[in-house]
Amino acid sequence: MERNLNEILKAKEEQEALKERKDEQMHLDDAARVKIISPGRLVAKRFARNRLAIVGSVILIVMFVFSFLCPIFYGWGQTEVDYKYDHINKNYALAKENSEYLSYPVGDSQVDSSLANRMNTYISAMEKNGETSMTVFEDGTFYTVDFLSDKIYELNRYDAAPVCVFGSYTAKIGRFAFIGNTFTYEEGVESLGSGFEAAVAQATGAEFEYRGQTFVKQKADAPKTFDIYLKVSDAFTYDSSFTGSADFEKAAQAAADAGKGSFDFEEQTYSIGENDGMYVVAALNDPSPVLVSTEYYYVMQETGAKVSDEFRVNSLMAIAENKGFEADGASYTVGSEDGNPAIYDADGALYAELSTFVIRRYDGSDTMNYDLKMAILDTISSMEELGEEKHELVHELPKQSEEDGSYVLDDEGNYTYEDATLTINRRGNQEYVITCDMVNYLINNYCTPNAHHILGTDADGYDVLARMMYGGRISLMVGFVVVILETILGVIMGGLAGYFGGAVDNIIMRLVDIFYCLPSMPILIILGAMMDAQRFSTYARLFVMMASLGIMGWAGIARLVRGQILSLREQDFMIAAEATGVRVSRRIFRHLVPNVMPQLIVTATSGLGGIIITESTLSFLGLGVKHPLATWGTMINSVSSQAALEHYYYIWIPVGLLICLTVIAFNFVGDGLRDAFDPKSKE
Repeated sequence: MERNLNEILKAKEEQEALKERKDEQMHLDDAARVKIISPGRLVAKRFARNRLAIVGSVILIVMFVFSFLCPIFYGWGQTEVDYKYDHINKNYALAKENSEYLSYPVGDSQVDSSLANRMNTYISAMEKNGETSMTVFEDGTFYTVDFLSDKIYELNRYDAAPVCVFGSYTAKIGRFAFIGNTFTYEEGVESLGSGFEAAVAQATGAEFEYRGQTFVKQKADAPKTFDIYLKVSDAFTYDSSFTGSADFEKAAQAAADAGKGSFDFEEQTYSIGENDGMYVVAALNDPSPVLVSTEYYYVMQETGAKVSDEFRVNSLMAIAENKGFEADGASYTVGSEDGNPAIYDADGALYAELSTFVIRRYDGSDTMNYDLKMAILDTISSMEELGEEKHELVHELPKQSEEDGSYVLDDEGNYTYEDATLTINRRGNQEYVITCDMVNYLINNYCTPNAHHILGTDADGYDVLARMMYGGRISLMVGFVVVILETILGVIMGGLAGYFGGAVDNIIMRLVDIFYCLPSMPILIILGAMMDAQRFSTYARLFVMMASLGIMGWAGIARLVRGQILSLREQDFMIAAEATGVRVSRRIFRHLVPNVMPQLIVTATSGLGGIIITESTLSFLGLGVKHPLATWGTMINSVSSQAALEHYYYIWIPVGLLICLTVIAFNFVGDGLRDAFDPKSKE
């Protein structure tokens, strides 16, 4: 294709002219240059040239990803406890000598529980006085407590027929009412005549005489009403079916004076009980056993075997009489094993041995076998003879799995055993604690860093790395919430003070001075103590702490905003806004405040680090966020002792580094923004 030479030269000249124009420096009023150096892009370019600011930004991005995204994919929560199976020396069993008598009912006997509870008192009194029998008068019924054998007693109930009463006592005659002067006799009491009733009405004291007898007048529960009693002294009053004699009265009086509960007269046993000075005598016939009490504890040959009350009662009576017995449809014989009473089944095999020591697993269960119990009893007996406080015993115990602590069974489903060392320690009076090493399900606390827990665990078995992540959320959230609250309050108060000036400015600035003078740390400490006293919830404490920090930190921002607005409100654009009738709130927050935003951004960014330090300090002192919510400050507080700092460095060093990096990063970003917004500040 042919081309004109003139056209070719003209195109070449145009290209050279275009190249010259590109090489020429743009003027400040050039439209293209105005687009290139727009304020936002200019600030961004200046910020990007600051290497420390970029490093700080990268660190903050990493911190936010670490705190808000990583917990989603990490396998542990901030309050998730890790457990493990491990050997620990723990309380295995408890052996205690039984010093109280336990009572068991005989057959279908019904006995008041209070009487059964008092058996220990009766038996103690008998042992102290060397008695083998004691008569007891309870609720109108006569009982005797009888010694059967060593550490075995029996309570017998008698069918008692009262025969007489004597002593100093009063018998109720009737009731006298002043209203109407009426006298009502008790049922069965014959009338003493109108003269007696007149004597009652005229009596002024508590006692009065009538026909040689003494009567007692006592105020009744009804108003102006009195109960009248006949006072009887040293007189025997017999039942109509019983004929007394002087010898009988002499024997009864002698028994009462001697404090005896019974006496014999003419081949008949009589009980005698005292009640408020009156003695009641009754003939005792046909005693029947109702309770058997003993200090013995049954050590069963079969592990965990239970015995009925019938077995206990019949076996104890048989031991006292040294004869065989039947219980629950089976026959048994009694004998002795190592000086202790023993019970054998019909085949002559040992069924149970009686001992004053109660041996149980420390949790109260009866799962120890007979041989182990006997070995412990023999060791305790030897310790008592030698006066030892501690002794070790090697005996077979059920074998436990090292993996999950379960008991190892053989092919037939029975326990497998291995030798274990049990330590028997005396604790208090006749009480022994048996300890041994066992595989237990434990909290995996203070675990060193491993593949399962990258930074180990703390005192509660919480994963340290997980709590660092969740703690970062709280610390960063506190920083941003407090800065936003400070900024909002500071912008409002500073904007009003700077724009209106005059009295408004004076009032707000004096308020700022007051807040500057407030001792923030003592106030926060007092506030923390008050929340402790009121038992605020964890999240309530968090909100109160953020609000407190925000309210006490707005004064500096208010003063900054006020100073900027004082210089901006006289500018031409503000005069124009006022002339066009723009309302005051719009002038302040639409025209003035945006011009202060660069300084606010720099101040807020620089202050974030300080707020995180403050939050960590309060949490470290125990005045901020409480356990179990994680913050970086509470994590360091958990290892604040000297020993913990030395041994658990893998907890506080990473947390301390996170706090330092975050604070430094915010300072780097704040310095970078300051230089980007105001390049002259470098000079």
